[in-house]
Amino acid sequence: MKKFLLNVLALSTMFSSCAYAQEGAALYAKCVTCHGANGEKVALGKSKIIKDMGVDELVASMKGYQDGTYGGAQKGLMKNQMKNFDDAQIKALAEYISKK
Repeated sequence: MKKFLLNVLALSTMFSSCAYAQEGAALYAKCVTCHGANGEKVALGKSKIIKDMGVDELVASMKGYQDGTYGGAQKGLMKNQMKNFDDAQIKALAEYISKK
């Protein structure tokens, strides 16, 4: 019984991770034009290369764009891009980008 429960837990974790990754991929579709398919571009010639950023740094920057405490030249543009994202979406997007 214990082995069965561990297998169920492992499978549910795997499926939720897959769903999280799919959500991140879907959310990233809006980012591709400026940041590139793999997060390799300097967006509009002004941003960091996001594929090189860790999850925590990505989450902090996206939340900073939302509240206006982060960003340079494209601060207003990114605030508008991030305004409708909730914490779970930001986390999923950060996880997806960091694996590129």
